[in-house]
Amino acid sequence: MAQIQKLAGQTAIYGAPTILGRLLNYLLVPLHTYIFTRPNEYGVVSEMYAYMAFLLVVLTYGMETTFFRFSSMEKNRAGVFNTAMTLLLLTSTIFISAGLFFSQNIAASLNYPQNPEYIRWFVLIVGLDAISAIPFARLRADNRPYVFAGIKIVNILVNLLFNLFFIWFCPLMIKHGIGTAFFQFIYRPEIGVGYIFISNLIASVVQMLLLLLTVKKIQFQFDIPLVKRMFHYTFPLLFLGLAGVVNETFDRFMIKYLLSSDIAMYNLGVYSACFKIAIIMNLFIQAFRYSAEPFFFSIYKDKDAKEGYATVMTYFVIVCTVIFLGTMMYLDYIKYFVHKNYHDGLTVVPILLIAYMLLGICFNLSIWYKLTGQTKYGAYITVGGAVVTVAVNFALIPLIGYVGAAWGHFITYAVMVAASYLIGQKFYPVDYNLKKIGFYFAVSIALFALSYFVIPFHRFGMHQLLIKTTVNTLILLGYLGIIYKKEYAVIQKFFKRTI
Repeated sequence: MAQIQKLAGQTAIYGAPTILGRLLNYLLVPLHTYIFTRPNEYGVVSEMYAYMAFLLVVLTYGMETTFFRFSSMEKNRAGVFNTAMTLLLLTSTIFISAGLFFSQNIAASLNYPQNPEYIRWFVLIVGLDAISAIPFARLRADNRPYVFAGIKIVNILVNLLFNLFFIWFCPLMIKHGIGTAFFQFIYRPEIGVGYIFISNLIASVVQMLLLLLTVKKIQFQFDIPLVKRMFHYTFPLLFLGLAGVVNETFDRFMIKYLLSSDIAMYNLGVYSACFKIAIIMNLFIQAFRYSAEPFFFSIYKDKDAKEGYATVMTYFVIVCTVIFLGTMMYLDYIKYFVHKNYHDGLTVVPILLIAYMLLGICFNLSIWYKLTGQTKYGAYITVGGAVVTVAVNFALIPLIGYVGAAWGHFITYAVMVAASYLIGQKFYPVDYNLKKIGFYFAVSIALFALSYFVIPFHRFGMHQLLIKTTVNTLILLGYLGIIYKKEYAVIQKFFKRTI
């Protein structure tokens, strides 16, 4: 219980900037979708950020996890930090230089020959964010969650404020003739969605400057023996990361290239906007991941570590099912985070929510190969998932469009969960409470199905929304009651220790 309490506290602290960031990004979703009402425009944003996710994996090449492992096992922690920073600085500088030089060629290959500035902005954003990875990892390893959270929050606020300034405030001032000359000098309507990228770049620069203040001294160090050992550990993680980003973002590319050109960007925009709603689940998962990885490593040598891992898994799933059911019970309100032109894609939300839950379970299961150094198996599992992603998307997207992409996520993560569990039990067996996990998963799905497919709310006419909201609230409260009854002893013990 002490371990769970510690993890819960760290999840709250590390998750605060993540949750705040996602919530603020939710404010950006209506801003973007209500101003850029053509899904084709929003599709451009989605595609560029999908490339960013891929490139960040390439440029960090698993060095965060590698840093955690080596800094916890090496006596010279400063040497590990300096070596990791030197590697990322070197590779990121090469990337930025090449990207800026070939920006026009890259833009043309992506069918944006008239906007090479998109490429230049993104090259700088990706390079700066990659370099920032190790300073952030060091803050987590050094147990400095408040500094970590503070810098993340500043980054988020800067991004939000400049989005508002460029996309909403400047056009508003020009429209009303206030400071017209000044704002026309700053703001150019033809840049359009490009201001989303400019705002991100400004936020990344501010973040990098703040991180430099936390690092008292950086020595450029290239310890060859240490580098060899670090690369031996991190090399499988690179493939794991690449395969992971294929699982997460490759569907955006496939929607663009597997559907006919006249509808591809529209479908991509609709899918991406509704994907943002499903990220509600990812709020908790991302917060959990920030604190869980160093936590799992820290209790590795404890005699009851495996019991701790099993308990964490159980309550992780319980929280995820509450998030799933809560989101679906109030989707009639949550959907207005995006413009009505994007509501055609709401059918993917429950599929993606469950897919994200499976991804979180997979992260919990993956700790066995990170702890034992068997990272090659993690690479095998994730690469296998990438193969499933490509196969399912190729099969389903031409038939059912972006709904096929959503099912691709679900099927991929389900396969990865099964593979990680079965292999992990051979190398590092953990007695997960599958019966309890299965119970909560099944009940939450059944209650969702009851609301969406069994109860005929459409028969209530003009009172449909009120009655549906009332019934769905009772369903959610009933599920929380089940959890409280079954977990009463644990909940009581947890809050007693907290108080």
